[in-house]
Amino acid sequence: MSHILTEINNHIAWVRINRPEALNAMNPIIISELEDAIINCINDSSVGVIILTGSGDKAFIAGADIKIMQPMNPEEALVFGKAGQKLTVTIENSSKPVIAAVNGFALGGGCEISLACHIRIASETATFGQPEVLLGILPGWGGTQRLPRLVGTGIANEIITTGRMIYAPEAKEIGLANHVVPQEKLKQKCEEIAYQILKNGPNAIAKSLECIREGVGLTTKDGLDLEVKNFSSLFNSDETKEGLSAFVEKRSPNFRK
Repeated sequence: MSHILTEINNHIAWVRINRPEALNAMNPIIISELEDAIINCINDSSVGVIILTGSGDKAFIAGADIKIMQPMNPEEALVFGKAGQKLTVTIENSSKPVIAAVNGFALGGGCEISLACHIRIASETATFGQPEVLLGILPGWGGTQRLPRLVGTGIANEIITTGRMIYAPEAKEIGLANHVVPQEKLKQKCEEIAYQILKNGPNAIAKSLECIREGVGLTTKDGLDLEVKNFSSLFNSDETKEGLSAFVEKRSPNFRK
């Protein structure tokens, strides 16, 4: 039985980790199932936006399953770490925006999975954190790399070395969460943003995400070269012709069939 539930409506795919009795903690099987679900949504032409969340009202993903990790030797930990990193890279590299609907605890690996998403919407009850150092380990699914890029090195240093909890208001203040809303309005807010995205050109969105993602590791000059290359390449597409024509003709573009 899969622990991942996927529901697709109106070009929006809701992908839900369904292990509420364990606060949606991740083990190797769930990592693999979640990656497969994300890849299926990326490859599904009917999907324009992916929203990732956890079942129940307590946790997005409480982290990796500590009982699974406790007996690991270094070789097993390496395999586990690489599996988690592979999942987060799949999310980060998605050509379709992935929104994290953070409905509770997003700790350790759960925080790292949210960091790989393109947008994070948090409920007022959401709690972020990288508490690995409290266990004598460190973030192994991208936390040391993505968190500094998102909130700055100084704040990331503090979050990771103290292992302290980051509650929703602070998450919004430091840029870890894009929006914070009451729990009962989390679904509505995520879909509101999803529908704003769905009005726009899918190829333009994919190329924009690529420029943002790849530009982080480039000089400004190289980043600008990547940007203008992708900008110009779109002018050979029916999507761009439709978008520009619709503007001139004062009508809404028809990007999605």
